[in-house]
Amino acid sequence: QVQVVESGGGMVQSGGSLRLSCAASGFTQDYYAIGWFRQAPGNEREGVSCSSDVNTYYADSVKGRFTVSRDKAKNTVYLQMNNLKPEDTAAYYCATTPSHYCSEYGWDAPSDYDYWGQGTQVTVSS
Repeated sequence: QVQVVESGGGMVQSGGSLRLSCAASGFTQDYYAIGWFRQAPGNEREGVSCSSDVNTYYADSVKGRFTVSRDKAKNTVYLQMNNLKPEDTAAYYCATTPSHYCSEYGWDAPSDYDYWGQGTQVTVSS
């Protein structure tokens, strides 16, 4: 059974940094795409990034500030978030699907992912 667990959320001042972790386990294959999403109260779930063995995508709103890295030995993906802004405040979710690559036109669609974590809160104060 695939499990996805996020960690690393918290409170930070504007301009600060946080690193989120996403640990995935239970795959029967050694390839998967990992997506990061966020959802603020009253808003739809928004794609932040997707990473795979082949490609990586970022939302325009986080390009240049957020970076994804993968530790395959630990089956863990990290989302390094720098220069955080109050508008980055949201619950952040990690999701995964057994795929070699991120879909170029669908990587930011929640329906593209099969397994989801429980979410971790990120709050950025001004």
